[in-house]
Amino acid sequence: MNDLTDKVAIVTGASRGIGRAVALLLAMQGARVIAVARSAEELEELAHKTNGLAIPADVADEADVQNVVEETLRHYGQIDILVCNAGVGSFNLLENNAADEWDRMFDVNVKGTFLFCKFIVPHLKAQKSGHIVGITSDVARRTFEHGTIYGASKFAQDALLGSLRKEVRPHGIKVSTIYPGLVDTYFNEAKPGSADTEKTHLKPADVAQAVRYILEAPPHVVIDELMLHPLTQEW
Repeated sequence: MNDLTDKVAIVTGASRGIGRAVALLLAMQGARVIAVARSAEELEELAHKTNGLAIPADVADEADVQNVVEETLRHYGQIDILVCNAGVGSFNLLENNAADEWDRMFDVNVKGTFLFCKFIVPHLKAQKSGHIVGITSDVARRTFEHGTIYGASKFAQDALLGSLRKEVRPHGIKVSTIYPGLVDTYFNEAKPGSADTEKTHLKPADVAQAVRYILEAPPHVVIDELMLHPLTQEW
């Protein structure tokens, strides 16, 4: 298995939910974690627990993303892992969605993934190694009522990562995609830990363990896609 000790890992959407769970678990495995989100206060508390860096940033802002990459390289001199977790969603009938909802979801879910990969891939190519993990959704592989915009953004994110996987594999870089079902976070209408979600949703820690599993796979093992099933909490 791959050792994550001293690996430099950028995790987006790290202030709460899945991103926070991923950041904490990677730090426990010895990785140097750079936590990225818009909430500076929550990030500072997380950075204290992970003994890593906290960099407030908007994942859809090109200057912010470039700054995260440059600050990481200045501090650690390398980047080994990128976990694209930041995501937003809202669910409505197509005709009841405002155009700015389309922009918001595509900015965070798709553009954010694009920008981080754009600025990190050249460094991974130069070192001929690295691993990008995209946390998308099971709705990147299916459609559902009221999910027109969110589903479209996740299909687009999935296509981006799938194409990138083919581009960078000859350079020794892995790209993996995780498709969680419902996860017990603030992303959903119910509050985390409520009776409504306890038996039907994955926990953020379940997704974090899937990220760890992928990252620790031996170098010759390529796991392109991993689907998580919320009702059984198995993967």
